[in-house]
Amino acid sequence: MTVAIERVVRLLAQCYPWPAEGSADLDRALGFLASDLSPETVVRAGYGAALLCVPVVVLAGVVAPAGTVPLVLGCGGAGALAVVHAVHSAPHALATARRTRALGEAPALVSRAVLRMRVTPATETAAAFAAETGQGPLADSLGEHVRRAAGSAGSGFPSFTAEWDEWFPALRRALLLVESAGTAPEGERERALDRGMSAVLDGTRDRMAEFASSLQGPATGLYAFGVLLPLALVAMLPAVRTAGASVPLAAVVVLYDLALPAVLVAASAWLLVRRPVTFPPPSVGRDHPDVPSRRWPALAAGLAVGATGWVLASRLVASWAGPLAAVGAGCGGALVVSYRPITAVRERVRAVEEGLADALYQIGRRVEEGEAVERAVATAAEEVADPTGAVLRAAAQRQRRLKVGVREAFLGEHGALADIPSPQVRSTATLLALAASEGQPAGRAIVAMADNVEELAAVERDARHEIGTVTGTLANTAALFGPLVGGATVALAAGMDASGTFAVGAVGASGTVGTAGAASGPSTAGLGLAVGAYALVLAAILTTLATGLAHGLDRALVGYRVGWALLVATATYLAAIHAVGLFV
Repeated sequence: MTVAIERVVRLLAQCYPWPAEGSADLDRALGFLASDLSPETVVRAGYGAALLCVPVVVLAGVVAPAGTVPLVLGCGGAGALAVVHAVHSAPHALATARRTRALGEAPALVSRAVLRMRVTPATETAAAFAAETGQGPLADSLGEHVRRAAGSAGSGFPSFTAEWDEWFPALRRALLLVESAGTAPEGERERALDRGMSAVLDGTRDRMAEFASSLQGPATGLYAFGVLLPLALVAMLPAVRTAGASVPLAAVVVLYDLALPAVLVAASAWLLVRRPVTFPPPSVGRDHPDVPSRRWPALAAGLAVGATGWVLASRLVASWAGPLAAVGAGCGGALVVSYRPITAVRERVRAVEEGLADALYQIGRRVEEGEAVERAVATAAEEVADPTGAVLRAAAQRQRRLKVGVREAFLGEHGALADIPSPQVRSTATLLALAASEGQPAGRAIVAMADNVEELAAVERDARHEIGTVTGTLANTAALFGPLVGGATVALAAGMDASGTFAVGAVGASGTVGTAGAASGPSTAGLGLAVGAYALVLAAILTTLATGLAHGLDRALVGYRVGWALLVATATYLAAIHAVGLFV
């Protein structure tokens, strides 16, 4: 939890001066987030936020049309209660998201411990290595337990697994098998290590399969009641008015642009919190040499794309479409330009990781035959496809020119992996450095390392495949299907309402969406803008959900995909209105 968020929570808590009581679960969540906030402060902040909502709700009730006051006040009261619940449950959600992200590293952590045990069968050394070569809460937690066990006979594995057993029992079983391998006879050691690796991999597969099977029902409900039904109701508005009833524009805006997005956000958060593990992409910061630190190009691109969208939409669709196109295309363009450099670095890192197993097999086979690790790296560089081969060649050239060892060639200040922020690749290089000091006996461990890399990649691939149908449907709905149906429905409603004149939702003095004919002129400002805003919000929410289910809520990845979804959704929505309007 950032300092800014904690400051906001404390300010909200000051708005509620009365005492409040926290819970042990809330205290535990705040502790996992390493936050200085007390549970009582968070509870008071929720009530304080609700009190701040009261003037807004009252003002909305005053300015709302007479027929919509009960609806506005009811939605405002429900919104205030939702704010209280959101503030009180936010630490639990953040802690759960951080924990599931950490558990995605469990197979890699066990793999590092197993590989270190194959080189040197000492559990203390394996535990320290697994912690030092990892990133994130899981590795940090193991490092803390290793430090506590320093000076005693333990490795830190038992206390570490006891802490995480509640959330991932397979991790405890796997590391206890690794622990037992330290005292097992040489003939049984390899079997224990293999069983430990299998335990964490099978546990991850089983948990993801269970989650995928339980995801179908909620995702279908979200799709039906959050997308299909709301869009179908738009086409019923002309029929409702034909029957003599009026539909207030305020009701359409409140339903489509406030209530439905709030429900979708809540449902998405519920689904994301239930995900057992996530496999986040490599962490790439703005300090990476291939990522520009300047932010103005993204802002300039957003303004340029937004202005272009405004002009094109105003000329090709209608004057009301200009602002909508500017917002959707401008925000989408800015996000894409801002996060594209980070995405490009990650694509390169993934490409290096994909060739890692082949490289390790080539190196391990040669070391088994008696070749030195340094020489094996140079030889494998010519046999492994780029970009993994390029990394090996850079390391081999650094060894040859600077006369340095394997560790310095890969992990030095200007080593081959200086710009490759991959924990998997860096930990592999560390093990290669250890193998260089062991000689020929380490060759078998390097070959086993290649098998483990393939198994880890298969687990991650299978996990995404399990939920691929759901995430694919959500992503396609966000960018294409939702805006397409929304635009077509608005155009059909216009045709039905105007009896051949392309007119939708002219707002009369009463604030209702009235029938727009020749007298009112062709205008889609009411219904078109309300549904258009809903289509853009839908694109952002569903894309975030699909990305979070597949990869976790990584800011750069979510921002990049939401940017593209907004660009496509804006174009699809306006194109659907224009195309269908030609035939109705």
